[in-house]
Amino acid sequence: MAGAESPLDSSHVLLTGTTSWISELAARLDSQTDASVHTVATAAEGLDAVHRSTVDCVVTEYALAETTGVDFVQDVRAATTTVPVILGTADGDETVASDAIAADVTDYVVVEEPLDRTLDTVLTRIEDALESARQTRIRRERARQFDAVFHDAQTATWVLDPDGTVARANQAARELTDEDTSVGERFWHLPWWSDTAAQNDIRRLVDQARDGTFGNAIVFEPPDATARRVIDFSVRPVENERGELASIVVKGVDITDRVTLERDLRQSEELHRVTLNNMTDTVLITNEDGEYTYVCPNVHFIFGYTAEEIHEQATIDELLGDDLFDRDELRAKGSLTNIECTATDKAGREHTLLVNVREVDIQEGKLLFSCRDITKRKQREEALATLQELARAFLYAETHDEIAQHIVEEAASVLDVDASAVYLFDADTNELRPAAHSQAMRALNGPLPRVHADGDTLPGHGFISGETLFFDDVHQEDRLANRATDLRSACYIPLGDHGVFVAGSDDVGAFDDVTRELADLLAATAEAALDRVTRESQLRAQDRQLQQQNEQLTALNRINETIRAIDQAVVQAETRDEIDHTVCELLTSDDRFSFAWIGTVDPTTDTVEPHAWAGDEQGYLDSQRFAVGESGTEPAGETAATGDATMVPNVAANLRRDSWRSDALTRDFMSVLSIPLRYSDLTHGVLTVYADARNAFDETARAVLTELGETIAAALSAIERKNALLTTSMTRVEFEIDDPTFVLSRLARAAECTLSYQGGVQQTTTGSYVFVTVDDAATETVEAAASELVGIDDVRQISVDGDGGVLRLGLTQPFLALELADHGTVFREATADPATTTLTIDVPTSIDVRTITQLVTDTFADVELQSKQTLDQAAEHGVFADFLADLTERQLEVVQTAYYSGFFESPRESTGEDVAAMLDISPPAFYQHVRTVQRKLFTALFEEQSASIAASADGFNN
Repeated sequence: MAGAESPLDSSHVLLTGTTSWISELAARLDSQTDASVHTVATAAEGLDAVHRSTVDCVVTEYALAETTGVDFVQDVRAATTTVPVILGTADGDETVASDAIAADVTDYVVVEEPLDRTLDTVLTRIEDALESARQTRIRRERARQFDAVFHDAQTATWVLDPDGTVARANQAARELTDEDTSVGERFWHLPWWSDTAAQNDIRRLVDQARDGTFGNAIVFEPPDATARRVIDFSVRPVENERGELASIVVKGVDITDRVTLERDLRQSEELHRVTLNNMTDTVLITNEDGEYTYVCPNVHFIFGYTAEEIHEQATIDELLGDDLFDRDELRAKGSLTNIECTATDKAGREHTLLVNVREVDIQEGKLLFSCRDITKRKQREEALATLQELARAFLYAETHDEIAQHIVEEAASVLDVDASAVYLFDADTNELRPAAHSQAMRALNGPLPRVHADGDTLPGHGFISGETLFFDDVHQEDRLANRATDLRSACYIPLGDHGVFVAGSDDVGAFDDVTRELADLLAATAEAALDRVTRESQLRAQDRQLQQQNEQLTALNRINETIRAIDQAVVQAETRDEIDHTVCELLTSDDRFSFAWIGTVDPTTDTVEPHAWAGDEQGYLDSQRFAVGESGTEPAGETAATGDATMVPNVAANLRRDSWRSDALTRDFMSVLSIPLRYSDLTHGVLTVYADARNAFDETARAVLTELGETIAAALSAIERKNALLTTSMTRVEFEIDDPTFVLSRLARAAECTLSYQGGVQQTTTGSYVFVTVDDAATETVEAAASELVGIDDVRQISVDGDGGVLRLGLTQPFLALELADHGTVFREATADPATTTLTIDVPTSIDVRTITQLVTDTFADVELQSKQTLDQAAEHGVFADFLADLTERQLEVVQTAYYSGFFESPRESTGEDVAAMLDISPPAFYQHVRTVQRKLFTALFEEQSASIAASADGFNN
């Protein structure tokens, strides 16, 4: 029976004959199959049907009218060789069967009873015949197709035997390999495959085909070929009906041009893809209704959307807004450029775009939009405009704090970050102080403390290192001092030597390249403004300083003029009163100062008593009691107490505290300077000067007037010395001291001896030398002890006399005799033993003994006055003074050394050569000095004696 998928269902079957089995076969075909059945009675009708219509199978009986079935088969075969023909007969024998086969019948069926079984057989034979015919047609069609493919001029084709030997090769194959014949050779041994790699690939493909597997490979022509080609080989096995390998078909296609084209296309596509993915502009194409036909892959750069999300939007108006351009204008011009608009991205951020629109015709796309994001450029332009305005504002700023406030106020509009602050460097404390900050900075960070200028904190590190610091997240930085801050992004930019600019946000990564550039530019602008203010401040300070210096110089010139006038007057003055009055008058002349006076301390009342004055006194001296005291007293009393200059720049200050101030202020005494008249530790009084302006006395005036005080005191001392030389009457005072600092006391105790000084002292450029007499000890012992004392840097033995002798001591400090001589007094004698030291001093009557007593008391720690007596040495004083005045210092040194060395003793204790050696001079020089001194001494004696005799004679004659 025919199956559900029987070939009968789609076939045209021709039945020829009139027997009953033909009729029943037709009925069964109609009832059991979908075949198209056509029945004819005669062979002529059957042959006509074969010629006129499509017949897939012919079934005929053997006994036909006018002919036999075998003849009919022959006629059908003459018409077609492909249509299957089945011959059925009830009277069949071997002869009939043989004739049928000879006539190329497809099948032969013996019709027997029961007829149903025979019909089943016939149906089965029809199905087999149809299937066989179909297979035959297929094979023939494939053969024809193969021949067509085999002879394809574009494809090289080889047919190989199962062992790989070339059986056939088409013309394209021969042309490809430049071989006239390759039949009979193994395919992979062809000369064309001279490259070993190519041979291996070809053999591998053939081996795969032997195993029944299809394969292909790309083979390159050997490198030595003139034109390098790429061949795509495919190898396919061909099996027979039994599934056995019958042959191998190899096809080779020259794909050099295609590979080159594909390579160029890939490179072009890659270039296109890379360009579109990396370009900053976004390209969109829409149709006339604004619906997207193309979206550039880099659309997310500007809008944050993916290409798919853009496609999901209805039209481009949702992205760029309505009425972006005039359609008529575009139609007229073909393109519109630089259309500025605002678009919102996926995250809700606004972008400023420049859009170019062009008419196109690309895959249903009519409008091409090229979008360029100029948000940063716009931000930069606006920020630069703000910076320009800020720079103008900086021109009018006069202080660093004012500039800092401007920076904070404009930072948000320039940088698009709200939190900002400016630290200014305080050089006095070496700290960075927060000079200005925004409210957002305080809200995010809290109060800003002062920061030490070191590397421990971010502001300090930025200032010290001079580096600009940007942080996407400042919490990751170890130097962050305030871990509780809500700041995330932050920058620290040094403002030169002036401080640090700080800006930040609570967002991570808020500083992009543009913001960083603007922050640097803002800081540079601020630094330039701070430099300008600093320079102008320095110039103003220099101007003030120059003005002050000019004023000081003018005042100093006036003071110097006064000082020169005073110096000249002092040199010419003969008495103290003359000096005191002259000084006061010159200080107040020409309105230099309002009032000046000189006073001395009265020990009985402990007050400063005015001695001389000049200027607009207005009864001030009578209104005050100038008590000696250190605090709260009138400046003259304070100077007398301290011995230092006292300067009051503003008398009106502390007016209620000191009573003298109100009295001075009522007389327009606005500032006061009081200086001591001190020379060589001896005070001669106090000079006090008053001015009618505040701050009339600066440090320079103070120093100059203090030196003037010393000059006045020196002049007063010189007058005292002069008076002392002219005075024959003097007071001899004797003091007992107990002070280990006195050099003779220390030496007497150290050497356990008695030392006496009787006026032998020399002062040279290298120091002071004194002659001392040693008693009760060997001079060597005293010499050794002296060499151990720091107050003595040189000791020399002058003469030796038993248990004593004379030594010359070189002292490191001034000797008391020299200080007393400066004040006209004579250090007559000093005797020191291990227990006590006694000093004898002659004080001329012109000098107050109390002054010398005070000098001795100030010099030594424990002083006791032992005796005081008045002496008259008129004759002796005159001759001695004349003699000493006539000697040079060198002559006095030579004769003193000779005297104390025993040169004038008889017999001599030291020879002239010995004394010359002590003095480091030659013996002739020594003798010349001695003879000169002797002549001067005798001249003084004899001339004084002659004068006395003449005076006596005159008296006698009168």
